[in-house]
Amino acid sequence: MHFREKTTPIGEQIYFGLSRDGYNWEAVNGGLPVLWAYYGDKGVRDHTIVRNVHTGKFNILATDLSLAYGMRNQYKSSWGEIVVNGSKNLSMWESDDLVNWSEQKLVKVGGVDLGCSWAPDIIAAPFTGDNKEFIVHWSAPHKGCIYYNTTENFIDFSEPKLLYQKDDSGVIDSAMYEESGFYYLFVKSLENPVRLILLKSHNITGPWELVSSFDESMAGIIDGAYEAPTAMKLPDGKWCLFIDYFGVQGSGQGYVPFVADSLEKANFKRADTDFSFPYGFKHGTILEITDEEFERVKNFNFDLDDYSKY
Repeated sequence: MHFREKTTPIGEQIYFGLSRDGYNWEAVNGGLPVLWAYYGDKGVRDHTIVRNVHTGKFNILATDLSLAYGMRNQYKSSWGEIVVNGSKNLSMWESDDLVNWSEQKLVKVGGVDLGCSWAPDIIAAPFTGDNKEFIVHWSAPHKGCIYYNTTENFIDFSEPKLLYQKDDSGVIDSAMYEESGFYYLFVKSLENPVRLILLKSHNITGPWELVSSFDESMAGIIDGAYEAPTAMKLPDGKWCLFIDYFGVQGSGQGYVPFVADSLEKANFKRADTDFSFPYGFKHGTILEITDEEFERVKNFNFDLDDYSKY
């Protein structure tokens, strides 16, 4: 799931891509959006999706932000304006089957002093006893920190708490994964260095320590041109980290893949020639699905002109 970097509103919507092996990807719905944002900023970016193993439902969360609409009017072409007054809610959709989705909802996860809420990501908390919580973590660029809420039903969200704050710079764009009893948190550091860093903790909410071997993996890429990490475990057991290259304008932006033996080793190596995309996927999340779900999504007619279900 991803969006596309375009100067028109069609890019800032929900797109699906499919892959059977994690390497070779194809577009869904003819490369057109499968969901459209009609509320808030009327555009969404930075999508994440999760399967709720307790209810069988799927939830999408995304940043409520449109540069195509917003930069031209309410934000006065100012990023400073956006990070204070924009994205007061996250956009959310829910589905039982990945093809029939609820109407867009706006959910508030931040407090009054946190400015906007960006780039949500979702991970299941350790399920012990009756605990069915999910951790929803997101960037507060106004504060330069990562915050999180807990929820069991994606209706009621706890008050936000601090997940990670870097001592010498702001951070955005968090993505978290579990491996062998440890939690790994990718974030984009805005200074010292101006690139992605990787953190590690025994606990899902920290405290966090730096994984220095990942710094060596990222030493060769251009500072200030990559963001929005998302990762997946490949069928061969290795991990692929997709990083969003935004160092050019328009359609040249999109994922660049890096592959590592494990998150613990963090020995990521660039692997462009091993992967193929139909166009520039941007800042999304990868969800493992069944063969039946794959075929259902691939063959479904996402008719965005049918408003009857709303």
